[in-house]
Amino acid sequence: MTENIDFTVAIPTYNGQSRLPELLERLQNQLYTEHLSWEIIVVDNNSTDNTAKVIQTYQENWQCPYPLKYLFETKQGAAHARQRAIEEAKGTFIGFLDDDNYPTSTWVAAAYAFGEQHPLAGAYGGQVHGEFEVEPPENFQKIACFLAITERGTKPHQYKAHMKMLPPGAGLVVRKQAWERTVPKNLVLNHKGREAGLASEDLEAVLHIQLGGWEIWYNPEMCIYHKIPAWRFQREYLIRLFRCVGLSRHHLRMLRIQPWQRPLVSLVYLVNDLRKIILYALKYRGMFQTDLIAACEMELLMSSFISPFYLFQKRYLNIAVPDLVMYLFQAIKASAPLGFSSKRSRTLNLAKKDWGVP
Repeated sequence: MTENIDFTVAIPTYNGQSRLPELLERLQNQLYTEHLSWEIIVVDNNSTDNTAKVIQTYQENWQCPYPLKYLFETKQGAAHARQRAIEEAKGTFIGFLDDDNYPTSTWVAAAYAFGEQHPLAGAYGGQVHGEFEVEPPENFQKIACFLAITERGTKPHQYKAHMKMLPPGAGLVVRKQAWERTVPKNLVLNHKGREAGLASEDLEAVLHIQLGGWEIWYNPEMCIYHKIPAWRFQREYLIRLFRCVGLSRHHLRMLRIQPWQRPLVSLVYLVNDLRKIILYALKYRGMFQTDLIAACEMELLMSSFISPFYLFQKRYLNIAVPDLVMYLFQAIKASAPLGFSSKRSRTLNLAKKDWGVP
């Protein structure tokens, strides 16, 4: 029989040899955990660097009363790594930290205490502050949440279903019982990097927990710092990130809707998304090459509009993704009311190139 403990820190990682040491040092110095039984699990998701060797070195010199464990997950994708952690964890609560998430010294104690105080909480997140290698672009706060930055006040509050807002995967804590009862082992939005075209698998998991009747909370006593390197502010990266988030939106929207309502609701979303695209294009016409934030928001709107078609072809048809995207890009570009400038046309051409569209 498996012995249960109080808390598990799960660290999914891919090529994290340079980032893991600081995280492990911070976990070695957690305060107020003397009364807790807990463990640390590193899930190596097919790393090609020396991640395994780094963990082995730490294990050989480990002096803490709580164990440091290493697992290798061959199925690529953050969702698979998290699922493996869930299956192997002994903790009543499981706190997920990416290898670039650095917790404050009371994070474990605060995470466990909150779960004990809120028995109906199936998942909860905390404050996620950015630790930037370079200065963020102007108006960055408008898109900060897409890089998991979460600063939603100093008081705890519940994420009600009508709010359509959930905590990100960075620093997320889940009740193992809630996850096992509600989250499918194979999520639709399993992020596998650039070639996947989808993201938001962490939100999909939390949404399943919420739809299963569990409460979702914000706990400001849990604080982590998300280290964001310069390359995450590059235009190519941000545009691709917003595209993946947008293309995933239809699935998340439909999870909240009863099956018999989905055709009509999908149509309503399509009309509303198209309306937003037209209004946004008119408002920022000619600015998408110079205003990175505006370009990201427009990419999100366009990808959200495309999302149901993309997910349908991905699941049911054998149409190549570039063919579908080419058709939809041409349809949007041909819409006269949008008032596309030559600069906007160049942006579309760059996006087409990024998709592999001729």
